[in-house]
Amino acid sequence: MSELIPIETIATKILIIRGKKVLIDSDLAKLYAIETKGLKRAVRRNIERFPEDFMFEITKEEYDSLRRQFGTLKRGAHAKYLPYVFTEQGIAMLSSVLNSPQAVKVNIQIMRAFVKLREFMLSNKELHEKIDAMERKYDKQFKIVFDALRTLLETPKSKIKKIGFKK
Repeated sequence: MSELIPIETIATKILIIRGKKVLIDSDLAKLYAIETKGLKRAVRRNIERFPEDFMFEITKEEYDSLRRQFGTLKRGAHAKYLPYVFTEQGIAMLSSVLNSPQAVKVNIQIMRAFVKLREFMLSNKELHEKIDAMERKYDKQFKIVFDALRTLLETPKSKIKKIGFKK
């Protein structure tokens, strides 16, 4: 399993679109080592397995925003069709649609990446709650310390769109 894609690599590809953690079809196709059009074809043939909360097509505005976020594409490298994005449940459904040993192995790695991301977000929330409890318990003299800790934990609004490292 270690020869597969590292979880950290997958985590850098997870985006937040419409308030959901998703992966774009072209990134998934690369992970599965297939062409994007093959992935889309398999999804369209089994579209009943992919309700809106599993997969959706992004809007032109969302696509343009992603392009600006990741830089401009080479001439002719733009997508003819708008990309699909898949939620965690949609990615789990992909393993049954693609039905190959590689798809199953990659899906396991992707699910692990989503779990690690969820654990990180939960631990950050727990830390906020502990700081709040300590602040209520101790004097006002520690207010500066608690404010500084809270500032360090705050996530800037500009970084909420993408989870992971920018290229």
